[in-house]
Amino acid sequence: TELVMAEGTLRIDDLVATIGASAMTVYRDLADLESQGLVHRNRGNVSAASSLLYEAASEYRLPQNKEEKEELARAAAELVEPGQALVLDDSTTGVYLARLLPERAPLTVVTNHRGVFDELRNAPGISLICVGGDYLPWADAFVGGMALDSLRNLRVDLAIMSVSAVTDGICCYPQQEMVQIKKAMLASAQRRVLYVDHTKFRRRALHAVAPVEDFDIVIVDSKTPSSDIEVLRDRGALVEQAGKTRGAASSTHRAGRA
Repeated sequence: TELVMAEGTLRIDDLVATIGASAMTVYRDLADLESQGLVHRNRGNVSAASSLLYEAASEYRLPQNKEEKEELARAAAELVEPGQALVLDDSTTGVYLARLLPERAPLTVVTNHRGVFDELRNAPGISLICVGGDYLPWADAFVGGMALDSLRNLRVDLAIMSVSAVTDGICCYPQQEMVQIKKAMLASAQRRVLYVDHTKFRRRALHAVAPVEDFDIVIVDSKTPSSDIEVLRDRGALVEQAGKTRGAASSTHRAGRA
């Protein structure tokens, strides 16, 4: 698994040669990993990278674009006020945000992501709610009817999430089961925050989550081209570029939803 996570995509024949195990053993192990949703096989290749139909495993995504994720997390943390209740999705950027949240305590944090839970389970001043349900190993997160029912019965101050792709102003994600969770999180929140790094504007995913204008604020990283930011603003989104000095427009927040 470590080799695939490190490289993103490998030819299976090369993997066999590198490991030194028999082809039968490697194929059997890959089949097991694929059944867990950790890798994907296609035409002699094995991949941890995402596609229109699949998101990459959380273990692979966590270290990718680390500096950008830390930048986004710092900007998002500035929006969190002590005493609030917030919900974080399966985004690996949420793990970086979780590391900053004890500084904003006391807080109540709701999440379906085990990575966020692990970061906060012993944090002082954090009241933690982990949404249960069907566990997805590739996402390190919980989905399904139980998770949806829990989220639908909650009302939080703030939802902070990311998506796999932003295409023509629409936030998208490969798997429908996770889209349902994200929509339930958005519906539970008074204010909604989207944070996405610049790579999300060059990717595509199958299922729509929400248009960017449904979020109260969209945070992008400092590497995001101005052309992509203008597309968001043309759709009516309030955009803040992390790592840059806030202008009057980017520091003004919309009123929360009732």
